[in-house]
Amino acid sequence: MFLSWGLLYVLSEWAIRLVMLVYVPQRRSPAAARTWLLLIFLLPWPAFLLYAAIGRIKFPAWRLDRQRQVSQIIRDWQRIHPIQEEAGGPGGNLPALVQALGDFRALAGNAIELLPDYDASIARLAQDIDAAQAHVHLLYYILADDDRGGPVVEALLRAKARGVDCRVLIDAVGSRKFGLAALLQRLRDAGIPAHEALPAGLFRRNAARFDLRNHRKVAVIDQRVAFTGSQNLVNPGFVEGYPNEELVARVTGPVVIQLQAVFLQDWFFETGHLPANPEAFELPARTGASLAQVLPSGPGYERENAQELLVHLFHRAERRIVITTPYFVPDDPFLQALRTAVRRGVEVRLVVANPVDKWVMALAQRSYFDELLRAGVRIHLYRPHFLHAKHVSIDDDLAIVGSVNMDIRSFALNAEVALLVYDPAVVASMRTVQETYFADSIELTREAWARRPLWVRVAQNTARLGDSLL
Repeated sequence: MFLSWGLLYVLSEWAIRLVMLVYVPQRRSPAAARTWLLLIFLLPWPAFLLYAAIGRIKFPAWRLDRQRQVSQIIRDWQRIHPIQEEAGGPGGNLPALVQALGDFRALAGNAIELLPDYDASIARLAQDIDAAQAHVHLLYYILADDDRGGPVVEALLRAKARGVDCRVLIDAVGSRKFGLAALLQRLRDAGIPAHEALPAGLFRRNAARFDLRNHRKVAVIDQRVAFTGSQNLVNPGFVEGYPNEELVARVTGPVVIQLQAVFLQDWFFETGHLPANPEAFELPARTGASLAQVLPSGPGYERENAQELLVHLFHRAERRIVITTPYFVPDDPFLQALRTAVRRGVEVRLVVANPVDKWVMALAQRSYFDELLRAGVRIHLYRPHFLHAKHVSIDDDLAIVGSVNMDIRSFALNAEVALLVYDPAVVASMRTVQETYFADSIELTREAWARRPLWVRVAQNTARLGDSLL
């Protein structure tokens, strides 16, 4: 009997391997298929159970239906209201692609201020909330009632006390260890509607998967000013030894309504409530000269639209690409676009954190450095803090800032948001920030990188095999 049960188990393992060999590669990238098949061939039953839980990036039908409803509302609203895009502006035909990928058209007349100082950006947000007269909407992956998030919470409570309409969304998993339940209760006790985004749990009705997260950072005040970028509202040292350094964009002008729409769509996803008359929303007044556009991304969309956009941008770049990201785990089209850009004579720089707060991610990330260096990409390892900022500049006329990491998880699993600004003045401001990164970084060389020990190379290449799970 022992042998027959043993034989049955072995046969079941091979049945899993053979069936999954056919099933897994369907409608997924070769990299993702490779990762899963390797795990399945090594550990058939554990991998099968894990695949059954998270193997397919699938939003529930009701969430996809709400995404379609919101997209249609956005398209209808844009047909009703006057076009703000400046024909022949700095973006050329790029805004049309971004609109096809994420619904929002480019809007002119914005003012964009980049805020690289962690405490100053939080103080600025609290100050704007204290000036609110109509509403405050906050959507954050992490919002903690601590010495940094606390001043924002207090400003929110003051706003509510003087009659301002406030709403708060906080990612259910990202903020869980920061006293999320107590904070939500405190806000609700003050009369502020506050909800978890993508609530997860084995026994919760309509629960989301633990690995599908709302990673966005958006604040909108009075549909007059908005904030977006990489910064969570939490003490920068919440991971001991890795104090975060960020970049936030403070936005005024017509494009604020797009960040408002991103908040309202996520509010609709979690509560089922939409504004009574979305068509009545008016464009904010012009405040500056920047043409700008918002691109939301996530599993609710039909494609990995942030990745698709970046690959296109790298192929169209003519002079310079600078990528700043804490996590760099690209797919093959992303890498090929960077290599091709260098061959065309484009200067390509990558700025990453050194060290990285997740050791497996750090190993996988560094496995790409050799081929990037051989291709001619300049790699800067930023030393002073954990550089959590996420932004890209292309040539002299396009800056992108938001919550999107340059990794497969951000492209495929997380709800993210990016602000595109077609303005040389904003690119110059971003370049000033980038120059401080270069000055405070170690620039890798091929010779130095080639001297790393063999066991380090093996560990890096092994971690890379799990890129689609990171």
